[in-house]
Parts: sequence; C-alpha cells; structure tokens
Amino acid sequence: MEINELAAAGKRRPGFYAMVGWLKALQGKFNTKVVKVVKGTIKLGRDDPRRVIHSLKVALALTLVSLLYYWRALFDGFGVAGIWAVLTVVVVFEFTVGATLSKSLNRGFATLLAGALGVGAQHLASLFGEKGEPIVLGIFVFLLGFVCNITFSRFFPRIKARYDYGVLIFILTFSMVTISGYRVEELLEMAHERLLTIIIGGGTCMIISVFLCPVWAGEDLHKLIASNIEKLANCLEGFGGEYFQQPKDGNCGMVPKNEDSFLQGYKSVLNSKTTEESLANFAAWEPGHGRFKFRHPWNQYLKIGALARQCAYQIETLNGHINSKVQVPPEFLQIIQDSCRTMSIETGKALKALAIAIKTMKEPKHACEHLEKSKTAVKDLKTALKAASLENADILAIVPAAAVASILVEIVKVVEPTVSPEKPQLLHRGSVNPVLLDGESPML
Repeated sequence: MEINELAAAGKRRPGFYAMVGWLKALQGKFNTKVVKVVKGTIKLGRDDPRRVIHSLKVALALTLVSLLYYWRALFDGFGVAGIWAVLTVVVVFEFTVGATLSKSLNRGFATLLAGALGVGAQHLASLFGEKGEPIVLGIFVFLLGFVCNITFSRFFPRIKARYDYGVLIFILTFSMVTISGYRVEELLEMAHERLLTIIIGGGTCMIISVFLCPVWAGEDLHKLIASNIEKLANCLEGFGGEYFQQPKDGNCGMVPKNEDSFLQGYKSVLNSKTTEESLANFAAWEPGHGRFKFRHPWNQYLKIGALARQCAYQIETLNGHINSKVQVPPEFLQIIQDSCRTMSIETGKALKALAIAIKTMKEPKHACEHLEKSKTAVKDLKTALKAASLENADILAIVPAAAVASILVEIVKVVEPTVSPEKPQLLHRGSVNPVLLDGESPML
C-alpha cells in the first residue's frame, strides 16, 4: 500500500495518522542518507580516481580466483580448498603495490614454513603414542605462540612492522596443521592444497597490482615529503606579512589570523608521521620502478620527514603569536620587522627550492642565495638591537615579538645545513642523502 493510500485511509481511521507520519519521516531520512552516501562516494572517486581503479582490480582478482570453484576441471583438482584463494585475495590485496607484495609474500612464506614445521611436529608427536601425542602437540603450540609473540611483538618492533602479518599467519597455520592433523588422516594433502591455493591467490594479487595501473607507495612517499616541505615554505613566506601587517589606523601590531589561511598548512605536516612510516615500509617491498631504482634509500625520507616536523613545531609556535592579544610597542616592531620579514620570506624560498629539488630529483637551485639573505638579515637584526635603546622599554610587552625574532633566527640556523654547499644536500643524482652533521641537532 502506498503512503498516499495510507493517508486516505487515515481519514477514515484516525489511528493511521501517527503511522503515516512516522513512515514519511523514515522515508525522508532514508532518502537523505542515500543521497549523502552517493555524494560522498562520488567525491571520494573524484579526489583520487585511483581508488576506483583499485576497486576494479580487486573485483577482477576475485573473479579470476573464483574460477577455482566455477570451473569444474579446477574444482576437481582443488576441491573446497579453493576457497583459500578467494580469502587470500580479500585479505592481501591492498591499495599500493608495496602493501600487496608485503602481505602476499608474508602470507606465502609463513604458510610454507608453518606447514612444514607443523607436519614435522605432527610426525614427532606421533612417536609418543596415542596418549602422549596431544600433550606434545599442545606443548609445541604453546612454545611457538610464546616465542613468536615475545620475539616479534615486544623486543623487535622494527621486525614487527614488516613481518607482523607473516608471524600471525605462521602461528595460525602451525596451529591449524598440528591441531587438525590429530584428527585428519590426509594431513600432507590438506597442507599441500592450502599452500597451492594461497600461492594462486597471492600471485594473482601481485600480478594485477604490479602490471595493471600500479600505485607505488614509494612514489606517494616521495610526493608527500616534497609537499610537506612546500607547505612549510608557504607558511614561512606568509608569516612575516601576516604578523607585521599594518591595521587601518596606521599602528603596527598584530591582527587575528584567518583560520582558513595558508598558514595552517603546517598542521598536516605535524600529523604525517604515521603515513610516512607506513609508506616507507611498503616502499621497501617494491621493485625498482620509474626514477626509483632497486634499493632506493627510502629510510632517508623518514629522516627528512622528521626534520620537517621539527620545523613545523617551530612554525606552530610562531603561528600562536599571530593570535596573541598582547600589544607590542610599535617602536620595537619597527626595529625588528624588516629583518624578521626578510628571514621569514627568504627561508621560505630556500625551503621551496628544496621542495622543487626533491620533486625533480636534482640539485636545489638558488637555495643558497636565499639562505645567505636570511643570514644577512640575522646580522642586521643583531646590529639593530644593539643600536636600539631599550632601557626604558616595557620588557613584558616586547617579549612576544622578541620570541618571534628568536624563533626565526633558530629556523634560519636549522635550515642552513640542508642547503649549504659545503654540506650534504637533500638530493644528489636522484638519491636521498642524510642532511645532519656530527654534533648537530636533528632539525630541518
């Protein structure tokens, strides 16, 4: 019965009015929810079309491995064990090539090793007789679980990051083989079928991921690091004009910042650590591709990312002064504003030159020139402060502006090692090199 018919019936039966109103409200909420989901899905695809392509690749892989069930000749060979190929595709097919290779190889080798050990443990336990066999198998399972969890999950976190999934599959497979082998007669055949179907599923995922519209984790990491440095550069270039902006009354002072300003770009840099570590981990599994050759130093990107976050924390401190309600004496602002603006703008330009160098994988151009201008501005600031008479100044009032100048000087100092011609550069002939010197603090 349609809602309109229910409404007509409600005129004859007053009890229907409440139900009709409830149904209309429910229908409206449902329609709104559907429209919202559709719009969100469309926006997701437009923001990154690779997500749509990834969905199509997963669907293709599932269809291909399903032939183990649909094709009678294959089903007769694998039987119900073919479901492991389908499960493998669902579990190991990830967005990037590196993530897919990592899970596929971890699953394959863990299954092979655990299956072999499980069969060996089953054979050894059978030597203890019918009563001793379950006890020995229980001891093996206990020891394996204890050793794997302690060794990989607690004492070696770096190994856990790369092989944790493999250890999980290893424990699962070993337990299944040893426990099920106590009741199953054809243990070797079961282990062989499962290993073969997992290889088929993982191999299908790897082939499709690598050769069909591949998404490289290494390339994403490379772009992310360059983008983060560029965001920091934009923040520094705009800070001087924002902080020393002249209000309409002509007095120098601070104005409230716009929350949607480009100065907020540093916040995404502060929260990028997890993404960078994940991409670097997956990039290490990828073969050479494009500009990134085999054994590309992906870990160096993590060092650069850490340095960028160090710089972002200082920019966050600078950004906090824009919203400060403390009125700094205009006389003191006049003394420091030219030097501070130069330091902010020129340091930003130096970082932008580095960002371009990372993108193009070439030596940075003009970065040293901008850095020299920043260092000259630091000297000019010191000279101006020494020449200024601050005996009668309100110390508490000038502290915020003095803190801004001090932070800008520190930023110039920590950016210097990355662009100085006497020191190692960020990029040299397509490879990433360390930027730290002995005894220097780990900052950008």
